[in-house]
Amino acid sequence: LAVKDPTAVERANLLNMAKLSIKGLIESALSFGRTLDSDYPPLQQFFVVMEHCLKHGLKVRKSFLSYNKTIWGPLELVEKLYPEAEEIAASVRDLPGLKTPLGRARAWLRLALMQKKMADYLRCLIIQRDLLSEFYEYHALMMEEEGAVIVGLLVGLNVIDANLCVKGEDLDSQVGVIDFSVYLKSDDDIGGKERNVQIAAILDQKNYVEELNRQLNSTVSTLHARVDSLEKSNTKLIEELAIAKNNIIKLQEENHQLRSENTLILMKTQHHLEATKVDVEAELQTYKHSRQGLDEMYNEARRQLREEAQLRQDMENELVVQVSMKHEIELAMKLLEKDIHEKQDTLIGLRQQLDEVKAINVEMYQKLQVSEDAMKEKNEIISRLEDKTNQINATMKQLEQRLQQAEKAQMEAEAEDEKLKQEYVNKSESLQNEFSQKEKQLLQLETDLKIEKEWRQTLEDDLQKEKETVSHLRTETLEIVNLKKEFLKVQEKNKQLKSICEDQEAALQELASKLSESKLKIEDIKEANKALQGQVWLKDKEATHCKLCEKEFSLSKRKHHCRNCGEIFCNACSDNELPLPSSPKPVRVCDSCHAILIQRCSSNVP
Repeated sequence: LAVKDPTAVERANLLNMAKLSIKGLIESALSFGRTLDSDYPPLQQFFVVMEHCLKHGLKVRKSFLSYNKTIWGPLELVEKLYPEAEEIAASVRDLPGLKTPLGRARAWLRLALMQKKMADYLRCLIIQRDLLSEFYEYHALMMEEEGAVIVGLLVGLNVIDANLCVKGEDLDSQVGVIDFSVYLKSDDDIGGKERNVQIAAILDQKNYVEELNRQLNSTVSTLHARVDSLEKSNTKLIEELAIAKNNIIKLQEENHQLRSENTLILMKTQHHLEATKVDVEAELQTYKHSRQGLDEMYNEARRQLREEAQLRQDMENELVVQVSMKHEIELAMKLLEKDIHEKQDTLIGLRQQLDEVKAINVEMYQKLQVSEDAMKEKNEIISRLEDKTNQINATMKQLEQRLQQAEKAQMEAEAEDEKLKQEYVNKSESLQNEFSQKEKQLLQLETDLKIEKEWRQTLEDDLQKEKETVSHLRTETLEIVNLKKEFLKVQEKNKQLKSICEDQEAALQELASKLSESKLKIEDIKEANKALQGQVWLKDKEATHCKLCEKEFSLSKRKHHCRNCGEIFCNACSDNELPLPSSPKPVRVCDSCHAILIQRCSSNVP
């Protein structure tokens, strides 16, 4: 016989117990006909069976004092996977009577059953098996197919309405023992098959009604959204209708005004024909005056062009001078850098100042580039001015042609006046037919007027832009002048730095000469010391008089001993001093061997 896997047997037994407990709970609840309390025995047995199912294959975790094995860990994961479970987790953590993780898990199961979402929560856990593997063994019920079957059975519990009091119940100390006597068959159960069939039909109807309610809720929400969007669009259309009506009323008023104006124009045409003769003569005189003014404007424009060309040449010359100055500055900077590299230990401060001068030169170079761009823009402006002068000449020619046409039109108008007087009676009927055509022409004229207004606005904008460019060029010329002043200041600073560098070089040369002299003296002293080696110091008792002045030693006349020749002098006689770089004060030197004297403190110790 093949040996069965004990874990598979455990899973099958737990699955059968879950089926029995869920089936018995549903049947008893439907026969009971009311909401279930926490004291209801089949409900208590169901929670015990669920605890055993969740504990199967649970990994043992080491705690601080002992080993711990609870189901609160995997149930706490549901909060991250299913956002609606956050309320249950928060309410379980806030319960005051719960102290153990097992008590929290039992409270969580009861709240999930009351919400009718226990199957949804556990389905989220079973799907995420990589997260469950941290809490369960690979052979656990929740990791195998039996777990999915139990989740499917839990869907039927949505039929039950439960009202459980979790706050006052002692969930930490409950003992989870399965009562098998409830699930044993009896004679009454055999006779109640028909009743079970009826209960199953009622359950199916209830599930169908719940699903219909869910679908209707979703459709109602979508319809609400559509109604809102339609209301918004309706309000927009009403506003647009009102605006269109107002526009129609305005257009009708304008139409009436245009018709009245048209009648007035027809009446005034005769008066205008008489007035045109006088206007043409006045226009001839004004044309003569305007031609003289245009000639003056043309001469002024030519003079401005010449002045701008001269300014351009001056700016180019200044740019050439600045470029040459820049090259000279760069050469000077290279020479200064070579000198500074040779004297890094003594001229660190000068290096910083030279770096600042470099930065200023870079800024000057950038500003020169900007000025070159400005010169290019000025050249473009000059070309535009030349185009405008050509346009002015073209307009002058057009005005002359129009004058000739006006003279011809005057002659034709005089001839047509006589014809109009004769044909005025015959054309009264034709004017009514032409009235409709003129209305169309009025519409075209309105469109032409709008176009001309837009063209006029664009021309005004171009004029403003040209004025702004002229002002911008003036400001740039002022900036170039300021740059020249700054460049002169930088040159002065460069000269000052050169003078400071020369002074420091002279000071270094003087220090080098003094150091060479002190080295020569030290070498002489060393040679004298070598010649006088081997001599012995006199004893303190024997040396009673100075060798030079032959006076007795006292407190005022202290003894000074030469370490090479061994002779003893007093303070007054040993006045020769030599400055040394290692000592802050000058040192007393022997007259005979030029060695350093030492003041004697006792008879034997110098």
